[in-house]
Amino acid sequence: MNITILCIGKLKERYWTEAVNEYKKRLGKYCTLLINELKEERAPDHPSPAEQKEIIEAEGKNILKHIKRDSYVIALEVKGREISSEDLSEKIHTLGVEGKSHLVFVIGGSLGLSEEILARADFRLSFSRMTFPHQMMRVILLEQIYRSYKILKNEVYHK
Repeated sequence: MNITILCIGKLKERYWTEAVNEYKKRLGKYCTLLINELKEERAPDHPSPAEQKEIIEAEGKNILKHIKRDSYVIALEVKGREISSEDLSEKIHTLGVEGKSHLVFVIGGSLGLSEEILARADFRLSFSRMTFPHQMMRVILLEQIYRSYKILKNEVYHK
């Protein structure tokens, strides 16, 4: 399985980078993983609703350029569907069985995802109704993908 994580912005803090690198290393045993950090649009301190929309749309257009036609897209969206770790594991397995060999997880910037991205998504996934920093979501997502593979392989990790 090929998994791509498209995310807006670069990780700045070393502790996030170290956590991401650890999960990349662990996941190497189970899948081919690519993390593509895309440009974060500059925003004023207190953007107007029109400025927010402009930023979200610009980031969305950039994200779309990196999604291949045959990719199965999972958008991380606070209003998406909440599922369990076991359900995510089963979803990854089922997609593989159905011949979906390229999964793309999309993590938007601090303002969220454009309507165009949400329309392109095959599945909208919510980890919680709470808001998390998008840098932290990258680590949480990687951990859940790793947990999914451990569940699929019946390996000790998931409790």
